[in-house]
Amino acid sequence: MELLNNKTALVTGGTSGIGLATAQRLAAEGAHVFVTGRNQSTLDAAVASIGEQATGVRGDVSRPEDLDAVVDAIRAHGRGLDVVFANAGGGEFAALPDITPEHLADTFGTNVYGTVYTVQKMLPLLNPGASVVLTGSTAAHNGTPSFSAYAASKAAIRSLGRTWAAELAERGIRVNTVTPGPIETRGLKELAPAGGEQELLDQLTADVPLGRLGRPDEIASAVVYLGSDLSSFVTGTELFVDGGAEQL
Repeated sequence: MELLNNKTALVTGGTSGIGLATAQRLAAEGAHVFVTGRNQSTLDAAVASIGEQATGVRGDVSRPEDLDAVVDAIRAHGRGLDVVFANAGGGEFAALPDITPEHLADTFGTNVYGTVYTVQKMLPLLNPGASVVLTGSTAAHNGTPSFSAYAASKAAIRSLGRTWAAELAERGIRVNTVTPGPIETRGLKELAPAGGEQELLDQLTADVPLGRLGRPDEIASAVVYLGSDLSSFVTGTELFVDGGAEQL
């Protein structure tokens, strides 16, 4: 059975990694998926990989005016919105002495402001019983050196998820946070300094009780759970998909 048959979903940052895997999985479960990304060519490739159940809308979630085009496209589809996966985000290493205003603005602009703008703009479109899923990070729960801005931005996401779950409960809208551990994506590998990719991956793997990095499709499965009626009595929670890294 398709868990999201005839539903409409939005995935921000859906052109690669976790976002793309989730958009593909939501479509496989029967949803029509709207996908956003900042680069038109990668957005076109993502939509092509999903098929006719996908619509791409180019935009930067840190710019509210870009999200207006997403709203217009979903409204024109005529079915409202059932699942929002506010996934767009990113970060870079910077030790405390090296943090700049630009680093803070970029990290918080996408991860925090972009998430706020995304959910805020989609509120009028959300159908009764809709599900909002935010992307957190285990970095918010540990002290990773030189990753403070990113970790703080993801701690904010967890807080926003709790508050919005309380605010939107009267509309029957659920809000939850999915928190990946280290997932083998291009974005993770790009955090490594030149020539240090394997060292970084080995270090991260050593910290995971299951002894491996996660896969994007494993996060996608968690989002499908939180986005579907399988989790109809789940809101305000944080679902760790981290191989036990923060629990054991």
